[in-house]
Amino acid sequence: MLNTYWKHFKSGTDIRGVAIDGVAGEPLDLTDEAVRRMAAGFAVWLSARAGKPAAALTVSVGRDSRISGPRLRDAVTAALTAAGVTVLDCGLASTPAMFMTTVDLGCDGAVQLTASHHPYHRNGLKFFLPSGGLEGSDIEAVLQNAQDGIAPPAASGCCRSVEYMTQYAARLRRLICDGVKAADYDHPLAGFHIVVDAGNGAGGFYASDVLAPLGADVTGSQFLDPDGRFPNHIPNPENEEAMRSVCEAAVRAHADLGVIFDTDVDRAGCVDAAGREINRNRLVALAAAIALEGNAGGTIVTDSITSSGLKTFIENDLGGVHCRFKRGYKNVINEALRRNAAGENCPLAIETSGHAALRENYFLDDGAYLITKIIIKLAQLRAGGRTLDSLIGTLAEPAESVELRFSIREEDFRACGNAVLDGLEACARKQGWQVADDSREGVRVSFGKGEGDGWLLLRLSVHDPVMPLNIESDAAGGCRVIAEKLAGYLRTVRGLELSALDAYLA
Repeated sequence: MLNTYWKHFKSGTDIRGVAIDGVAGEPLDLTDEAVRRMAAGFAVWLSARAGKPAAALTVSVGRDSRISGPRLRDAVTAALTAAGVTVLDCGLASTPAMFMTTVDLGCDGAVQLTASHHPYHRNGLKFFLPSGGLEGSDIEAVLQNAQDGIAPPAASGCCRSVEYMTQYAARLRRLICDGVKAADYDHPLAGFHIVVDAGNGAGGFYASDVLAPLGADVTGSQFLDPDGRFPNHIPNPENEEAMRSVCEAAVRAHADLGVIFDTDVDRAGCVDAAGREINRNRLVALAAAIALEGNAGGTIVTDSITSSGLKTFIENDLGGVHCRFKRGYKNVINEALRRNAAGENCPLAIETSGHAALRENYFLDDGAYLITKIIIKLAQLRAGGRTLDSLIGTLAEPAESVELRFSIREEDFRACGNAVLDGLEACARKQGWQVADDSREGVRVSFGKGEGDGWLLLRLSVHDPVMPLNIESDAAGGCRVIAEKLAGYLRTVRGLELSALDAYLA
């Protein structure tokens, strides 16, 4: 059983902690010693999983641009080589590329040092097998080994540097060349102007090593240099400031497309030639349109907060099937894997956050791969005198949307959150509200015209003592109408901090 100290490092299917001291209220806990024990614990776990001694294992190690990355890399490498493991140091790398080392380099496992879009002082460890990322239960087993001080027998391993990102970028270039089939095969993006915003994370390579060699004009690209302090904006496609920044950069450069990555490049968003965001529902719609080509009637798995308009678009306009599932990129990916294993044609799993995993790409959530597919489609459409917008022009988008988050003040926050949800469902049915029968998490309630003309979803966070509330409406002012209806119930329950709701309704 994990004690409190080791348990707090678990964040879903990742390990995360504070790697830089000096931030008030967040003391350093991802110490060298803790990381060494985690790495040794992973080696023990991987040895058992692979059915070979640790001294026969090959493990790749990469990192995003965080300033704590080199220190954590040294700690991981020291622990693995002390167990006889052959370590391939991939240096600055994207998270999806680290998975691909298990495919292209034959690694038994991979470790990426990243905390995704979280602040600069945080960092973490993400693990891969050739079959994909570790599950939450696997992370618990690794941490249990760390807590118990279990390590492989001492042996003498080695570490060597590998320039894998060069190989990874070459693969993306080949995909574009093969997909576009331009007269000038080697320069299919000649005449295209594409702006990349890497947010000073690990995604700068996409401009210099993928787009530019294919003939694209990448002038106006910004924040390509890695800087783990993230001085310009949070590298997160969901962040309003970040999206505004890339929109402005694309418009300023008169670009055909703007692209933005998160820190470790497992998520992406983009901007069309008019400076309009292709993000959240629009990104899901575009990815679905691409994925369903050659997969007529296929199922698109999304997270639970996608709009009603998106469901209509996927099912009525694209002829696919839309499955809403629980938030969390591993949840939607695992559901897609399950459906395919059962014989269902499911080519895409995607979250509105920008995590997109295509079956053709190992169901790996890879922001660079998604953008590559979009660029191929952009080039194909241009050859026919069309634009990306022509693929998603019929997508009905809500007039307004809002997300509020309520902290849970009870110690047993899961019990409290579940009680709130049970009470909401009972209240909704008593009021005659329409409760969705396909909600895979939380409670989703729809409201007709004159009653808010939209929907709400209240759910319990996967990891934190928080209940997020999403509301969308097809009518101006509809979100407030729905929020007022919900407020009547929420103010009767115990354990929720409702200041966000009060501020919204003030």
